[in-house]
Amino acid sequence: MRKSKWSQVLVMAAAYSLFVVLIFPYIVMLVTAMKPRSEVYNLPTTFFPVDWTLLNFVEIWTRIPLANYFLNSLAISVGAMLLTLVSAVPAAYVMTRFQFKGRNLMMYIIIVTQMFSPIVLLVGLYREIHWLGLMDSVWGLILINTAFCQAFAVWILRGYFATIPKDLEQAAWIDGCTKFGAVWRVMLPLAAPGIITATIFVFIMSWNEFVVALTLISTETKKPITVGIYAFFGKYDVQWQYLFATSLVATIPVVALFLSIEKYLVEGLTTGGVKH
Repeated sequence: MRKSKWSQVLVMAAAYSLFVVLIFPYIVMLVTAMKPRSEVYNLPTTFFPVDWTLLNFVEIWTRIPLANYFLNSLAISVGAMLLTLVSAVPAAYVMTRFQFKGRNLMMYIIIVTQMFSPIVLLVGLYREIHWLGLMDSVWGLILINTAFCQAFAVWILRGYFATIPKDLEQAAWIDGCTKFGAVWRVMLPLAAPGIITATIFVFIMSWNEFVVALTLISTETKKPITVGIYAFFGKYDVQWQYLFATSLVATIPVVALFLSIEKYLVEGLTTGGVKH
């Protein structure tokens, strides 16, 4: 019992130490965002500000078109999320419920696509979006984010659909439901945790995407927040107080969304991770 108690203490100490390491950058961001400009650049600097201020969080909305950046990121993330679900849900269902030649091979190919980074495909993506006439457009970023999130969404939804017994669908058919009706009334409600899991990951991945947006978007008011935030990087200096304030504001939608559906996210990840 004494050995078990010490093991628990060591595990808890390691967990809290890891938590401190992970949360420390955010503490630095918050502390710096609440410093006046004079305390950021004048030496000697202190970790905590002498004069605490919230003025930086107010001024960032006028120094850059932050509202436009937010709306653009929201449109890209929500658009990619909806388009991904519309295509991934039917694909995952078909790969779970229908037997056809090459089904496993197709799943392997879908998973392999996760190995490719957008940076590797950047030249090809640029030429393709230019050919489609979607350069400097939010729609181009929605399509690209959908393409890169598709594989994960199909994978997680396939694993979750596999846990739902076929008898439930058959019972719905006997009660008069069509195949589509059984999927809509039975499968989708039962697969809600898996769908929510895919939703949150697609939203976060689309919200945080930077390289493709930097390459394709040139109009200032069309930039997402991940690109627009670089307006605080000047030629000779960096306005750290504004940069960190904007970074903290940019994390609010993701954190709020994550906390609101955390329970479903954990359930979707654990239930969907089955072997078949």
